[in-house]
This record gives sequence, C-alpha cells and structure tokens, in this order.
Amino acid sequence: MIIFPHCKINIGLQILQKRSDGFHDIATVFYPIQFTDVLEVISAEDTSFHATGNPIPGEEKDNLCLKAYHLLKKDFPHRLPPVSIHLHKIIPAGAGLGGGSSDAAFMLRVLNEKYHLKLTQVQLLHYANQLGSDCAFFLQDKPCYATGRGNELFPLTKEDLRQYHFVLVCPDIHINTAWAYSKVIPHIPHRSVLDLVREPLETWEETVANDFERPIFETYSSLKKIKETLYKEGAVYASLSGSGATVYGIFRKEVIKQKAFSFENARVFYF
Repeated sequence: MIIFPHCKINIGLQILQKRSDGFHDIATVFYPIQFTDVLEVISAEDTSFHATGNPIPGEEKDNLCLKAYHLLKKDFPHRLPPVSIHLHKIIPAGAGLGGGSSDAAFMLRVLNEKYHLKLTQVQLLHYANQLGSDCAFFLQDKPCYATGRGNELFPLTKEDLRQYHFVLVCPDIHINTAWAYSKVIPHIPHRSVLDLVREPLETWEETVANDFERPIFETYSSLKKIKETLYKEGAVYASLSGSGATVYGIFRKEVIKQKAFSFENARVFYF
C-alpha cells in the first residue's frame, strides 16, 4: 500500500509557558499543505526500513515510521506481520513543516487500514501522541487550532485559504528546535492566535506573529530577507513556519501567476 504524507505550515505561533514535563504550551493554527512524501508498506518476511530522496537526520532504527510500527506491534503482535517500509523523502527534514511527524501519523493510518486493526480515531490519536507533539494533527486532514504541546486540536471550518496560492521557501539551514525554544520568553498574549486568524487575511501582517521569528531572524538574517522579499513581491501574508527554516508566503492567484522566485541556497515550492 502506498500513501502520501503531507506537510503543514503554522499560521501564527504563540509560546505561552514552560510546562512541568519540559515541553511548552503553545497556540497555533496548523494548516495542511499538499506537499508530500511517499510511504510504501508491504508485508515481508522481516521488518525493514529503507529511505530514499532527501536525507533524513539520525539513524534508520530511530525513524518515526519504524517507531509507529513497533508501537502498534506491541499491542497487536498477532495481527501485524513483519513489513517492509520504503519512505521516499521529499519534504525537507528539520524545516518546520512537520514532515517526520506526518510520516509517523500516516504510518499509523496505513497499518490500521491495511491490516484491519479497526482502530478508532480516538485510539489513533492516543498512539500519535506517543510519537510526537504534532503527530496527531496529521490524522485530521483539515486546518486545526492547536494548543497544549500542539496535540490538543480543534478543527476549523472557516479558515479556508483554497482561493490562495502558497510559496514555500526552504533554505539549506537546519535550526535546532531546542535552541529555538531557549531563545524565546514565553508569555500569554492579549489575543489568541485563533481570534487573530479569524480576522481578514489582509490584517494578518500586522497581527499574526510567530514568536520564533525575532530570535531566529537575529541569528539567520537571510530568513528575514526571504520574508521581506515575499512581501515585496505581493504576498498578502508571510511567516516563518514552526521554528523554521521554511518561510512561506500566501499570494492571490492573479499575483502568483506572474512570479518566479529564486533564492540563493534555497528551494522554492508552489502550491
């Protein structure tokens, strides 16, 4: 079975407070983008994992797809056979797009469907939360307001941006998430990002912010320049996604048809 794990962007990201478990409470809107990896799972004599495409940091045995398999195998030892996993990585790793989390969540989905585990959405969410803070989002396939560690999700119905085009600029920069959090002072804002994104898109430039931008732009000035260029070229809204390094712009269709972006040491994707 072949499935296509998609990525996400963050529309606004507020870091509210440090938690007793070492994580942070956040508030953000996760928005799905159909920029996908390719994940294939077939039955095999022995369980194996093989990756192609973009490089994936870390050892193969630590890949979240394998962790998702072993998590379910523990609870369904007789229903899950050994599998061969092939992940073709297209979404850049460590780019603030949630590609690894998406791969893990889609691995849960494909195993549940292929081997008829009959897990409910609630049960799948339980497993996803054991794999990563934003894994649960990739079981939703719709925009969500996220709080807690990013795993408390509230699907949104009015935040529909399908009439716009997205430009994702992915520089050849890897930003350590723990370092990024260490540079931010948590605070409770006057208005939640949920309230702000419900205002007209044209207001977002002044109101919807990603708390990671200030410290990250101070260290990586090229990312700030990318955002400024996107606005200069007509973006209605532009932002860092997650802790970066991807910067995206939201454009009206009639504007983006006339654009062809090029940034040094960065790949550009259009959706």
